[in-house]
Amino acid sequence: MSEIKNLQPACIWKNFYALTQVPRPSGHLDKIQSFLLDFAAKVGVEAFKDPAGNIVMRKPATPGMENRKGVILQAHMDMVPQKTPESQHNFETDPIQPWIDGDWVKAKGTTLGADNGMGVAAIMAVMEAKDMCHGPIDALITADEETGMFGANDLPEGELQGDILLNLDSETWGKFVIGSAGGIDVTATLDYQETETDPDDIAMKVTLKGLRGGHSGLEIHEGRANANKQMVRFVLEAIETCEARLASWHGGNMRNAIPFKAEVVLTLPKENVDALKELVDAWKADFCDEFKNIESGIEFFAEEVDTPPTEVPVEIQDNLINAIYACHDGVVRMIPSYPDVVETSSNLAIIDIEKGKASLKILARSSREDMKDYVVKMLESCFNMAGMKVETAGSYGGWDPNPESEILHHLLGIYKELNGEDGIIQVDHAGLECSVILGKYPHLDVVSLGPTMRSPHTTSERCFIPSIVPFWSLLKKALEEIPAK
Repeated sequence: MSEIKNLQPACIWKNFYALTQVPRPSGHLDKIQSFLLDFAAKVGVEAFKDPAGNIVMRKPATPGMENRKGVILQAHMDMVPQKTPESQHNFETDPIQPWIDGDWVKAKGTTLGADNGMGVAAIMAVMEAKDMCHGPIDALITADEETGMFGANDLPEGELQGDILLNLDSETWGKFVIGSAGGIDVTATLDYQETETDPDDIAMKVTLKGLRGGHSGLEIHEGRANANKQMVRFVLEAIETCEARLASWHGGNMRNAIPFKAEVVLTLPKENVDALKELVDAWKADFCDEFKNIESGIEFFAEEVDTPPTEVPVEIQDNLINAIYACHDGVVRMIPSYPDVVETSSNLAIIDIEKGKASLKILARSSREDMKDYVVKMLESCFNMAGMKVETAGSYGGWDPNPESEILHHLLGIYKELNGEDGIIQVDHAGLECSVILGKYPHLDVVSLGPTMRSPHTTSERCFIPSIVPFWSLLKKALEEIPAK
């Protein structure tokens, strides 16, 4: 696994490997914050942790470059903690196990953390470099981006010193992002009084897993199966045809990931168990056929479990199932002027129903504030009809594209010089911290870029090795040739 330290450029890969050895799931960042501060002290640059938990580093201009525009290099320190069902990995204590598979670096049984560890590794390489000429550089490594952009949202005004922001959190080499969607978390909850289960009933746990999941911004348009939305189709028919009752539901575990697994526990008369198993087989065949060109590892099965003493009352059950069924999931519409880019979407990310409490969590995204409001109202209407309480949190605005950006054209010129082809200008549906930072520092000239990685937020996350050398070459040359003030 340490073989990745031998990849080129070594200055990035050795730092990325070091990051994989430090636990850094969102919400548990003490170890990575200490690691970054220790790193800065070791390489001799100023660094501090701000009140939001972000790490800021400052490297002065090399002699003769003091008149250049200041650059802020930005990435986030946390990673999405996803693992395969058989993995025993503890994200709060265990290192990630990276390995090389052809042209890709992957992780054994977990997310890799290249999102956004590669950006952090590049910043570390810049901070420790002794052979680069550059103007003044700030590094902003933000906290808890994946769970709500909390570090960026709480970033103090006046803390950063610079004119240009290079966000290193994009995921396709050669594409330069100049705009992104805003987002908002929508949570619907309901407390209910459980009812006793018929002691003669049998309980069956039905599991849907093996789906691809994925990033709810970058991959929401690919038609991947959402485990919660597929499960509700089965559950409704099981209630209608097998006299099933809902005891519990657990699906999804990350607000910004398409859920790849869902489990429900149903109770039903013992004489209907065979019918339920036949229904499971029928729906499995349907799912496999419906998603045959998208999903290849679908597992859908039922197994008998101990009968729980209580279950969801019929009226509450029916209201919840109807709300889940009606809840919009996926693309709402594309950007009219960029028909290949998603404008507005929602992701039914997490469902937890058990022990008198129901909670549904959705991440809605849009590059238009009015459409973001529209999706929120649509979801509120859906859940209000089920008697649920709806709350929103973590709202952040979209990043309006600036195709006339000076730093964009600086980067495009260097890219063409180094690669012999034009770079691609892009607007992303994924949320980037750029929009939040611009709200506090509106004078900044901003572009997002990065090496190629695929399937972030899943256990298939991987980083494309051949993209790292050209990414590093461009970043170095861009810093060396930053325009004067």
